[in-house]
Amino acid sequence: MTAPVAEIAVSLDCPAWVEALPDIEARVQSLAILALSGSPEDVPEGPLELSVVLADDKTVQALNRDWRGKDAPTNVLSFAALDDEDAPLVEGAPLLLGDVILAWETVSAEAEASGRPLADHFSHLVIHGVLHLLGFDHLDEEEAAEMEGLETRLLATLGISDPYQDEDDQQ
Repeated sequence: MTAPVAEIAVSLDCPAWVEALPDIEARVQSLAILALSGSPEDVPEGPLELSVVLADDKTVQALNRDWRGKDAPTNVLSFAALDDEDAPLVEGAPLLLGDVILAWETVSAEAEASGRPLADHFSHLVIHGVLHLLGFDHLDEEEAAEMEGLETRLLATLGISDPYQDEDDQQ
């Protein structure tokens, strides 16, 4: 399987990310490519572009409030450019997939509460966010099963256990 050609911009808006995961920029790059490679039939042809913003809860809470009407932080937000029918398409330019934004405090607290390594939880959420940019969702059981199954398969290639199985075991 050939990896898609993608420009992945990583913004480090919260220094705690680098302190906890010193290789985070390279990690984001490889995780995004893995997510894009996992379901080739869902990836548009040609060069792609996306951004991953490593932010804090305050930033994510403001975005969640302004764009989703939910005044609380969340672990990851995805803003898919492909959802915007008015998004400009420039011939020869990379296709903009959108933005994935992660919240440091929420992600790190979730990892600690679940007993999962931060790197594993982070990997899951980057893959999850990028899959949202490709149109995957979990609004109903069938969509959720497809998305979660793909996430689980991709994480397994990294030696990371099924995060959804772990949730079921804790209930």
